[in-house]
Amino acid sequence: MSEIKYKRILLKLSGEALAGENKTGISPEVLEDITSQVKDLKDLGVEIAIVVGGGNFWRGKYGHNMEKTTSDYMGMLATTINALALQDALEAKGMYTRVQTAIEMREIAEPYIKRKATKHLEKGRIVIFAAGTGNPFFTTDTCAALRAAEIDAEVILVAKTIDGVYSADPKIDPSAVKYDEITYLDILNKDLKVMDSTATSLCRDNNIPLIIFAMSEKGNMIKAVKGKKVGTLVK
Repeated sequence: MSEIKYKRILLKLSGEALAGENKTGISPEVLEDITSQVKDLKDLGVEIAIVVGGGNFWRGKYGHNMEKTTSDYMGMLATTINALALQDALEAKGMYTRVQTAIEMREIAEPYIKRKATKHLEKGRIVIFAAGTGNPFFTTDTCAALRAAEIDAEVILVAKTIDGVYSADPKIDPSAVKYDEITYLDILNKDLKVMDSTATSLCRDNNIPLIIFAMSEKGNMIKAVKGKKVGTLVK
């Protein structure tokens, strides 16, 4: 226990990351890799909450001519599909989990209640938050920042397809510079696409550090919770 820097974390996973190379749906290989890394964290005694997106099935912006709230609610349902898949894969590895949804779906998950979520974490269960904040016009980034503040998470780990925060999209601009550390204010001022501005402001206001790293590089989650240099630290 003494070797970990962060005792309680919130892990933010994108739906697209779960799809792997297929770009849509859920990749069994990616799910296996993620849950193995989560188990490594659990074995260290880390208390883990997870927020997962739904972009591998649906994003609000996919609605085009659709009414915005309807499209966003469809996205919330997509996050619940991913949460249940994560729950199943984690429990197959012997971990105890609870899925809590911001929209009531009592037959498949608990409704989100802060006190219950905190109690689950204290008892060693992994809590997976689904359906975003339960409100349209808010992203799962905002959900991650909000839930992290509510459960007193010490850090938010953001697993992405790139290995940190860059001055521009490194896939488009080869001259893009990677930041080892950056402040929330700089992210807002430079309009860097790390999280949406609402989520960034929430993290800044509640003084929650953010670590962005490449999910594909095994061992990054362990390094992050031990306080070792990995990806980009936002503070």
